[in-house]
Amino acid sequence: MDNQTILSIRDLRVVFEDGFTALGGVSIDIGENEFVTLLGPSGCGKTTLLRCIGGFEKPTGGEILYKGQNIIGLPPYKRAINTVFQRYALFPHLNVAQNVAFGPDLRKEDKKKTAEEVSRMLALVGLAGFEKRRISSLSGGQQQRVAIARALAGRPSLLLADEPTGNLDSRTGADVMRLFHELHEAGNTIVLITHDAKIAAQTPRAIHIHDGRVLEPADENEVVI
Repeated sequence: MDNQTILSIRDLRVVFEDGFTALGGVSIDIGENEFVTLLGPSGCGKTTLLRCIGGFEKPTGGEILYKGQNIIGLPPYKRAINTVFQRYALFPHLNVAQNVAFGPDLRKEDKKKTAEEVSRMLALVGLAGFEKRRISSLSGGQQQRVAIARALAGRPSLLLADEPTGNLDSRTGADVMRLFHELHEAGNTIVLITHDAKIAAQTPRAIHIHDGRVLEPADENEVVI
């Protein structure tokens, strides 16, 4: 890998209480400024893997090394990693600006700097001037952009996206994917999961997950279907 490794997943395993093995020993290296897609059908383990990286699921075994440090056990808000969820996970009682500022406010960062950061992030995702809008007044695509702006507001080193086009129509989904490509070109490291091979084929690197394991293609740029 040409880029410096930012994330190393080593023999990661997740076994649920009922005995189901969601991840059966996954090992992946992700380089800084990479755009990686995890491709696989529903139930293959890709969302569980993303939740482990983000800190929302505790693995049964293995390691998640972020810049060489094992971050298992570290809560999500202490990781330089933010997640864009498929169902947006926005707060309906907060306006757009308050949603985007949620992370910095939780960390009690300077209010003036946070407001400036919120404006920058909303401009970046094409929602300048939407600060006081209510979440319920936005389209699905606009809500997803707010979710992306919120994830970017903490300036994470790694951005995770869980099926970010899953609840969108094809045109809006294509717009959101263009935004992710623009973010990647701007230097962001992105790991995106999808069940759509067409989306995976548009990204620089795709990794196929099947039954909780990585299927290694003959060519690292080849998408295995």
